[in-house]
Amino acid sequence: MSRRFSWFNATSLTLGFVFLYLPILILVAYSFNQSKLVTVWAGFSTKWYGELFQNQAFMDAAIVTLKVAVVSSTIATILGTMAAYVLVRLGRFKGRTLFSGMIYAPLVVPDVIVGLSLLLLFISLGMGRGVTTIVLAHATFSMCYVSVVVSSRLVSFDQSLEEAALDLGCTPWDAFRSVTLPIIAPAVISGWLLAFTLSLDDLVIASFVSGPSATTLPMKIFSQVRLGLSPEINALSTIMIAIVTVGVVSSSLLNKRATVRRLRQEQDALKQS
Repeated sequence: MSRRFSWFNATSLTLGFVFLYLPILILVAYSFNQSKLVTVWAGFSTKWYGELFQNQAFMDAAIVTLKVAVVSSTIATILGTMAAYVLVRLGRFKGRTLFSGMIYAPLVVPDVIVGLSLLLLFISLGMGRGVTTIVLAHATFSMCYVSVVVSSRLVSFDQSLEEAALDLGCTPWDAFRSVTLPIIAPAVISGWLLAFTLSLDDLVIASFVSGPSATTLPMKIFSQVRLGLSPEINALSTIMIAIVTVGVVSSSLLNKRATVRRLRQEQDALKQS
């Protein structure tokens, strides 16, 4: 049964897209504004992009953010994958409920509480706040997201493949490395990308656990906005939007090509049979 695309649906869809994307388009447009006043258009110019790359404070914050995101997402992926494997493969064991609750707790606990509790932990351990504490904090709260993603893949994984590898003489580690890990690799990569994105976007937790020597890009942008809007921030936001757009489009194209290639292989297999 076909549904008619009424004027109400068209209006709702249009208003929804306008509400979501019009502010982004305005931000991109004013990043090319010649005037320093972000609300007054004075002609087309790209000078603020040059000013951005000459701003050492923004560059230092960007480097710190990328370092923290790469290291913390890698740690979170390793720990999250291990936690997911334990939860899915070991079945019922003593303390499983407590273990799973501790892993998934950061999903529902407010960021303010997580940041404050980690701050108190680092102070009690005598750790100086800096890049290391930010990495540990980001790995802590993003690990649960990796665990959820990898667990969903392990639940549907055919364990007979691992059992066949074990029967053929593989050790449990060799079976995991040669059979399980390649199959769940897309979920592991997705978990890493999710943790990387969460680390790049975090402001609240990093504000609690960072020190004077470590300022992330979201913290720098927030502090700059509180002092007043700057065209450099518009330029920085436009660059980030462009990077995300390129990544999403590239991922969609790769997935489409992989799907087409798989369908062709299936059709060739059917023809040969």
